[in-house]
Amino acid sequence: MSHRPIRVFFYVQHLLGIGHLARASRLADAMVASGLSVTLVTGGAPVKGFPGPGIEHVQLPAVLAASGFSGLVDSVGNPVDADFETNRAALLLAAFEAVQPDVVVVEAFPFGRRQVRFELLPLLDAIKATHPKPLLLSSVRDILQENRKPGRDKETADLVSEHFDGVLVHGDPHFCSLEDTFPLAKTLSDKLYYTGLVAAPEPEPAEEEFDIVVSAGGGAVGAALIEAAMDAQAILGDSLGERLRWCLITGPNLPEADFERFSQRAPPAVALYRFRPDFPALLPKARLSISQAGYNTVCDLLRARCPSLLVPFAAGGETEQTVRAEKLEALGLAAVVLEDGLNGEAMAKAIAGAVSLRFPETLAISLNGAAETARLVKDLAQKR
Repeated sequence: MSHRPIRVFFYVQHLLGIGHLARASRLADAMVASGLSVTLVTGGAPVKGFPGPGIEHVQLPAVLAASGFSGLVDSVGNPVDADFETNRAALLLAAFEAVQPDVVVVEAFPFGRRQVRFELLPLLDAIKATHPKPLLLSSVRDILQENRKPGRDKETADLVSEHFDGVLVHGDPHFCSLEDTFPLAKTLSDKLYYTGLVAAPEPEPAEEEFDIVVSAGGGAVGAALIEAAMDAQAILGDSLGERLRWCLITGPNLPEADFERFSQRAPPAVALYRFRPDFPALLPKARLSISQAGYNTVCDLLRARCPSLLVPFAAGGETEQTVRAEKLEALGLAAVVLEDGLNGEAMAKAIAGAVSLRFPETLAISLNGAAETARLVKDLAQKR
């Protein structure tokens, strides 16, 4: 007698960059590889290549973060109104009913993504009213944005206690435990499952080799990071002992005028690119990476065992990247330069110190989070 595969309904909402979508897609790929049937529901702007093959996809009418995270706008930039919210909530519930999942995985919520609770709270109610009730799991990265509003942590913990069967924490407690940025985690300890970091598989090293690889993500801080790196390269010259080859990746969202300006001043030792899809493959042979400290970038650095100089994104009160960068610095795997006060001199000084960083022989941080998540989801569903 054939058993149908366990059905997973996986919700993810990316608002600004594509980090959340990239991690969710990696998890969905691992679930499909382990024999689970996955429907990925996305609520952000469509991104080419996501989700991957073998994954059912439901695209909700897209919402994005308004400037300064002041609210939500639709795909053409209009503020989201009550009618839009009601329609999206109805589409999400219809998708849930069509799939009839055994497991529902909600990315970030209730630890984040409060902006879309207009549709997620009705989904939680629908799950609660379904018989047999599907397993409900939250999928969160290891380091949360620290809440500045009183009562927010308690509200989150209460929602987990009332509705969720488990929280998949995509990190390694030896590196960072949820409690470090979510003080009430200990009240939920019986529901926490650490998966390890969700890193991509090890890439084949690129044929091209660079000594120093500088990447600015896709964000607005890109120009300042690239500018400081170019100034640092000019200041350092050959002082590090030999003529180093630099690769500068500006990110696709850098304004054209800035890219043109950097192109004109780049010396022969500096190769400038808008985008390198093989960025992770450049890291294993590099002496140093200079980048922000986002989750996926740090996973790539750890996988490649590449020492790094991190410039954590901290605009608008963001704390997550600073916490991650400081944890890596404490382990001797990275040096840190803060965004505030970033200039060529500060970066040159930091590079001169960081090029002597060495990775230990064995890294005590699990990077196998995708396969472990798939194993846990399957295991928990079968026990249910």
